[in-house]
Amino acid sequence: MKITGYQTYIVPPRWGFIKITTDVGIDGWGEPCLEGRTHTVHACVDELMEYLVGKDPRDIELHWNYMHRSSFYRGGPIMMSALAGIDQALWDIKGKALDAPVYQLLGGKCRDKIQTYSWIGGDRPDDVVRMAQERKALGFNAVKMNGTEELNFIDEFSKVDALLDRVQSVRDAMGKDFGIGVDFHGRVHKAMAKVLMKELEPMHLMFVEEPVLAEHFESIHEIAKYGAIPIATGERMYSRWEFKTLLERGGVDIIQPDVCHCGGITELKKIASMAEAYDVALAPHCPLGPIALASSVHVDTTCQNAIIQEQSIGIHYNKGSDVLDYITNKEVFAFDQGYCHNIEGPGLGINIDEAFMQSQHELAKTQAKWRNPYWTNEDGSFAEW
Repeated sequence: MKITGYQTYIVPPRWGFIKITTDVGIDGWGEPCLEGRTHTVHACVDELMEYLVGKDPRDIELHWNYMHRSSFYRGGPIMMSALAGIDQALWDIKGKALDAPVYQLLGGKCRDKIQTYSWIGGDRPDDVVRMAQERKALGFNAVKMNGTEELNFIDEFSKVDALLDRVQSVRDAMGKDFGIGVDFHGRVHKAMAKVLMKELEPMHLMFVEEPVLAEHFESIHEIAKYGAIPIATGERMYSRWEFKTLLERGGVDIIQPDVCHCGGITELKKIASMAEAYDVALAPHCPLGPIALASSVHVDTTCQNAIIQEQSIGIHYNKGSDVLDYITNKEVFAFDQGYCHNIEGPGLGINIDEAFMQSQHELAKTQAKWRNPYWTNEDGSFAEW
């Protein structure tokens, strides 16, 4: 079997896809994207595919090493996101060739289903009680919400009070066993993170996510002392070597690598195994499309330390088109009481609606490119989004 070609797609709301073709008629799909920089990622895909066309797609470990290590400058969000999408497509091809789901090729299952959570509240959290109740009615028993809007190095305590009121209102409405994750989104600096951890402790959160930016992870151990709340982070880390440093420093309880940014299924599985050795749980980051979600679920199925899976069906970013719109077998993501069952079809087990994909690719050419919002503090300085 040889790779004969590929096609990339950029589509709404902010996603990128790749279809890799072979000489035996088996195609594989992946999701090489980086929110706000997917066009740049696809330029890197073109460079990596120069090596891959003509190769046997089944030698995934060999190809991963060549694509990663053959560059003198390695890693980072652009290259690892390009590599991630290609890697997903190679696993999809191999699973289809062997008529087996990808999780079987990764060692087989250690569970029958994985718990999922749903987003509420938007970028500027609002109306969170109603949305949490709606998610519970759909069968979810856990949600995640952004904690704050802009927050300066030292900021007004009215913003702290607003966060506490929002979280407490969800806790009061949903009960003590309903899972609540609060995402600081890297918007919070160390001094305010200490305050928020202490004040949020009585609310019995499922986790606090990204209490500080990845470049300040040396402070996580210090921040953890201020509240007995599990700390989750890792969506802006791109390889096992970065996670190695995080795990060695301690303080983190849940890692959240993104299968579309950390080098794909191959690397996500290795990162998860590293975390298990440190008694750290896995909850893959996934605010993206159906290939990303399927890839994450296949890894979850094989990892003892996987505890919950993010999914973005109905998230506030998905205006005009959503996760399920891009696949024809939507039943694979028919969550049962908040759980996603193992995906049993060959390869990634999802069937891409190619006609819809092409139509959305053409539509994206006429729309403005998705970009992160630009936020500003009260004094006019840059604020983290």
